[in-house]
Amino acid sequence: MSRYESASHVFYRCQYYIVWTPKYRFKILTGNIGKELYRSIYVFCGMKNCKVVELNVQIDHVHLVVRTPPSISVSELMGTLKGRTAIRLFNKFPYLRKNKMWGNHFWQRGYFVDSVGANEEVIRRYVRYQDKQAREEDERQLRLEVTV
Repeated sequence: MSRYESASHVFYRCQYYIVWTPKYRFKILTGNIGKELYRSIYVFCGMKNCKVVELNVQIDHVHLVVRTPPSISVSELMGTLKGRTAIRLFNKFPYLRKNKMWGNHFWQRGYFVDSVGANEEVIRRYVRYQDKQAREEDERQLRLEVTV
């Protein structure tokens, strides 16, 4: 039963893989912004009694594998994460608000979600090694541009 969480009258394992992006997929989640977002996701997931299993903040999107209690819906969790992190980032980095293209919205409207079942380890490995794959792809693109 160690794979499962328990509450007063329920044993559960609600685990989701979620991906979302900043508005216009701007490559803005770098440096201090990325670090603050990383910390904020842990804080707000903890407030909702959710457990972050894997988290990878890329420069233009976020990968998250999270365990939630059955009383929390994915849309409720995402509303909290996207809303609260946007407010926190805008307050901590006021220069982000200066760009009129944001229109007071930091994140894109939608997100991708998949429930994690038997393929948990494959998804966790994928999230963990996104940085390496992105770097290799960038290097490959640079080599192609140089040869052209």
